[in-house]
Amino acid sequence: MGDTNDGLKPKKIVFVTVGTTCFDALVRAMDTEVVKEELLRRGYTHLLIQMGRGSYVPSKSGGGNASLAVDYFTFSSSIADHLRSASLVISHAGSGSIFETLRLCKPLVVVVNEDLMDNHQSELAEELAERKHLYCARPQTLNQIIADMNLDSLLPYHPGDATPVAKLINRFLGFPDD
Repeated sequence: MGDTNDGLKPKKIVFVTVGTTCFDALVRAMDTEVVKEELLRRGYTHLLIQMGRGSYVPSKSGGGNASLAVDYFTFSSSIADHLRSASLVISHAGSGSIFETLRLCKPLVVVVNEDLMDNHQSELAEELAERKHLYCARPQTLNQIIADMNLDSLLPYHPGDATPVAKLINRFLGFPDD
């Protein structure tokens, strides 16, 4: 058969990143049959998980007959390449991962790690979700967000206008709005 695609669906990769952290709850959520089935239903073909310092190892098998190709790794020097080749990015709430993904104009679901104390990251993700730049989820709501998301409704993020972000950072630091 060779490597020809024979008119089959093009490769659509979901890239999951936890950055340098341990976020087993996100990796575990991605590894559930219900999430894999939902991704398949939405036309995704590959799931690539960057699991960071986590100890939970996802299974490489997808669900059902037409299965999702699943792979994972801990760290990579080429995260930007993975982001570029992704059709959908599911990320922890680290600001670096968020802004890099938005800069590449990739649809993004940010999953907030509720185990982190003093979670400013969730405020940033929720603010950007309110502005329709991304979707925000918790590990336990991820399947519902994937099922309900309309990627066409997301608005591109224009880093040229730093005013809203600067105001947001000032608010986090306790400075009054101008």
